[in-house]
Order: sequence, then structure tokens, then C-alpha cells
Amino acid sequence: MPKYWMITNRDTSPTNIGTGLASDLSFYLSDTTKGLDVLRNWKPVSAELFCTTLAAQADKFPELKPREHERQKHVTLFVHGYNNDWKDAARRYRQITDDLFAGSGGLGLCVLFTWPSNGQTAHYLADREDARASGPALSQVFNLLYEQAMLMQQKAADGTAVCKAKVSVIAHSMGNWVLQNALQYTWERYNKPLLVSLINQCVMVAADVDNDLFAGGENVGAGGSEGIANLCYRITALYSGKDSVLGMSAGLKHFGKRRLGRSGLDRESKQPDNVWDFDCSPLFKPGEDNIHSAYFYTPAIQQVLKAVLQGYDREIVRAGPAPR
Repeated sequence: MPKYWMITNRDTSPTNIGTGLASDLSFYLSDTTKGLDVLRNWKPVSAELFCTTLAAQADKFPELKPREHERQKHVTLFVHGYNNDWKDAARRYRQITDDLFAGSGGLGLCVLFTWPSNGQTAHYLADREDARASGPALSQVFNLLYEQAMLMQQKAADGTAVCKAKVSVIAHSMGNWVLQNALQYTWERYNKPLLVSLINQCVMVAADVDNDLFAGGENVGAGGSEGIANLCYRITALYSGKDSVLGMSAGLKHFGKRRLGRSGLDRESKQPDNVWDFDCSPLFKPGEDNIHSAYFYTPAIQQVLKAVLQGYDREIVRAGPAPR
């Protein structure tokens, strides 16, 4: 069975994954011990084979009693941020997978969704447009997950199967803008009004989105945050005022609100009950000069990520140290 999973809406060739938008999604699997940033170490597969293999892998997760829900395995989608070519994304994805998901004590399996970020700091505004344009492609992935969730719900109801996996998302930086747009498409297509909570835990890491994103609450109307607010059981925003990259983003976006990943939730607006934030500033190592990405390799924050995904209550996570 593969250890690594990748979906992309970038343009592809037999030798490379590029920075342009593709008309269709491409799917890859890998069980390599070599670098994931080399395309020959990935096997291109059809969407059908990717989905059936993923379902078969998830079906191997242990069946647990309801009181053991914190131990339930996850199928987690990782959406990277801006200024990442696919090789950058693959390296970060492998680090997250190996640190948090691998082995018997890991969280399950993680899937990379890589969108056509240009991989250059100067292309921030171009990346933002690509992020918006990538919403429909990521929505296709959520639509597949939604259909599988509904199928498993029906099988559980008639006693022919048991759901063994939770669906979760980790989105980084501008990847949260991709996520916001994608879930709005899925919400409009399938789930309005609410029928099922598709994503168990959504973790917005250093989110490059407005910090009043959830000011509309969970109301059913025309708000741009409805999809993410209603399709997720719980949303956790990890932020830090030390994040200079998001300081630059706020400067480029001299309109709108402050960045969620730099300032946390807007305290002047009412937030849905399933949304909360966590200030990671005290957890970074002294002298850390890459705050925007350091969430993923800082041990104390890795433990927060793991506890959040496991579904521990927010007050337990805040109290720390995170449960193991």
C-alpha cells in the first residue's frame, strides 16, 4: 500500500509538475524511501484507482469504541501556502506525514493537495488569483469525500459497514483561501441546508485570510464563510503576532481586515461556537526566524496539532502539554 498521496490541479507532464492551472485533476501515489520532490518517485494513477486505494487503506484502520474517539485514525488533506512550487510542497508534506501520521502511533494518512503557487515571493498577488481559481478543483476533492461519507453513513445505518476514519484538513497560509473557496462550492452543491459534517477537524495554520472571516456565524445566507463554518465540526486557527510574512501580506492588502494567522479571530464580531484560535507565539524556539513555516517543525506546536486533530477539548489543548 502507498505511504504518500498527492492530488494536483497544476499542469503536468511526464517529467514535471508546473505552475499553470490544469483543466483536470491529476492523482499520484508513492511508497518510496527516496525524495518526494522527484516526480519519477511518484506513480500517476486514475482518479478511480486513487479513491478505491484510499478507501481500502482507510478500511484497514482499527475499529474503536465511541469512547475511544481520540484514537480514531484520520484521512487528512494538507493544502500548502503561497510561494511554494510543487517540490517545496512535497518536501513539507513528507515532513508532516512522517512526523505526525506515520507508524502505529500516528494519526493515519495524509494527502497532499498542491495548487499552482508560483514559488516566488514577488508573485504574491498572482498566487492569490491562482488560489481563488483553485477553489473549484479542491472542491472536486471534497465532493468525492462527501459522496464517500454519505455512502459510509448509509452502510453504517443498515449495519453493513463501520466508519473507521475521520476526515480532517490542515491548510497553511494562502492555502486557507483555496480551502475557503472550495468549501463554499461544495456547500452550495451538496450540503445547503446542512445534512452532514464533512470535516471533523479543520486546522488553519498561519491563515492568510481576513480575521473576521466567521463574523457571519453559521447562518444560511450568502456569506463567503458559510461553507467552511458549516461543513467542519471544529475549526482551529493557529496564529502568531510574530509572523512577518503575514505582516507583509497585510501591507499588500491595504484593504479589508487583519490576517487571521497574525492577529487571531476578530474579537469585535460574534464567532460560531465551533471556531476558536490558539496563539502559538510562546511555543516557538527562541530566535526562530521562519515563524510562518515553523509551526510544522516546532515540537511543542506539533503536539498542539496532534491534540487538535485527535479531537481533545480546546481547554485541554490550551492547558498543555498536549495529550500523547
